[in-house]
Amino acid sequence: MQYLHDPITQFLFLVAFVAGAHWLLPKHRAFRFAIDVAFFVTLTAILLSNGVAPYSETLTSSDLWHRLFYGLAKTIWWLGGAMMIVSSVRLFLIFERQPLEVRFVQDLIAGIIYVGAALSVVAYVFSVPVGTLIATSGVFAIVLGLALQSTLSDVFSGIALNLGRSYEVGNWIILESGVQGRVIETNWRATHLSNATNDLVVIPNSALAKSQLVNLNSPDETHGIAMSIKLAPTRTPATMTRLLETVTLGSNHMMRIPDPLISIVNLTKEVIEFELAFRIRDISETTAAKNEIYDLVYRHALAAGIPLASNAISSAALKPEALTGSEEGSENPLRLIAMLPLFSALTEKERETLFISATRQTYAKGTEIIPQAEHSQALTLVESGVVHVVRQENGRDVELNRLSPGDFFGERGVLIGAEEPGRIVALTAVVACEIGRDQLCEVLRERPILADAIAATLADRLEQEKRLRGDGITPPQHARTLANRIRQLFQLSYASSA
Repeated sequence: MQYLHDPITQFLFLVAFVAGAHWLLPKHRAFRFAIDVAFFVTLTAILLSNGVAPYSETLTSSDLWHRLFYGLAKTIWWLGGAMMIVSSVRLFLIFERQPLEVRFVQDLIAGIIYVGAALSVVAYVFSVPVGTLIATSGVFAIVLGLALQSTLSDVFSGIALNLGRSYEVGNWIILESGVQGRVIETNWRATHLSNATNDLVVIPNSALAKSQLVNLNSPDETHGIAMSIKLAPTRTPATMTRLLETVTLGSNHMMRIPDPLISIVNLTKEVIEFELAFRIRDISETTAAKNEIYDLVYRHALAAGIPLASNAISSAALKPEALTGSEEGSENPLRLIAMLPLFSALTEKERETLFISATRQTYAKGTEIIPQAEHSQALTLVESGVVHVVRQENGRDVELNRLSPGDFFGERGVLIGAEEPGRIVALTAVVACEIGRDQLCEVLRERPILADAIAATLADRLEQEKRLRGDGITPPQHARTLANRIRQLFQLSYASSA
């Protein structure tokens, strides 16, 4: 067993053990770090026990093969030590859960460590003076630096950007040139963005470092929006400001804290221009939030009898009748009914008949219109104002929806005999039109296809409420299943049209 005391044999056993450990143990960074440490410590013990100091140029053996082995072993010792230190750096940064951009710092530190190890190998294995080597390579370094000037500019700009933490992967940024997009990758040379049309935009780090940059996700994920709203001056500015305040209450995307801001930015005899500023939870909701606000402005303005501004406003729009809305007031609910996709299958005469048979109700702010879990006896159309649906769960209130002019509620009780998922509360003063079961039954028998439209709307609402609650209490409902249930309750035919 004398050969076991030979350093070459010991080294071969050590290499075989490390190779087997890498193959058998899970490919996890922590396990690999432990293996690197064990290899380095064991190799150090082998060399020192045979009188070889890896950090010394002296070799005690006169045998050629052992001298070659010790030179190779010292080289591996320095490189193994460098690998162990680099592994510890990468492991520490991962445990700290730092962002992906810290890869720049990791690579920079790793490069310095490997360069130091290489210089140590040159000095202690090949006995070459490192100082002389560095001095003679200075000219070559200058030439190489000039040739790679653009690349080095990108590299150091990338390091500066990521150390400054101006942005992170996933942030949406806008540059001074107007280029904007979400950061999907940062590397040594460039930053990659995905723009609004899902195209890849590659920006050199040097150009990015010189550009003015706006990070839309900092200091937090919320995003501010400012919108211009123009209305015809048929009411006082204070009245129209209150109208826009009602619009903000009807939004499901707008954040309530901080409060939305409404300011008048222009006032002429043709137009009153407002700026509506508010925040949303994430920049990805920008388009949906703007579309919702424009839709709500249109519906609330229609319900209040206030026309939108135009370049050439007619003189009739400024008559006293228009200022009071007395002529249009009675027609607005009918217009709202006509806007509903729910009643798109009805003729104008049928919609008028439906509206005449409806009962008009007024509710003060804070009034509970329908309690939670109650069966509604009428389909209620919001004529003006805002209501919200609030469900009480585990002693706390969860808001399910907000409804504005043109929206309706109570359909599940009168159509399928289901309970209301939450209490319906007037968030502002509300005027509503109630269409009873008998009136709906008459319309449905004339137009059985209306059952499909109602079922589709109801299925969407049930699915939306399920997503908002996130607890899976409401099972998924298929629109066709709901339509068949409505037909059974109202004893309707299955004809597609009447």
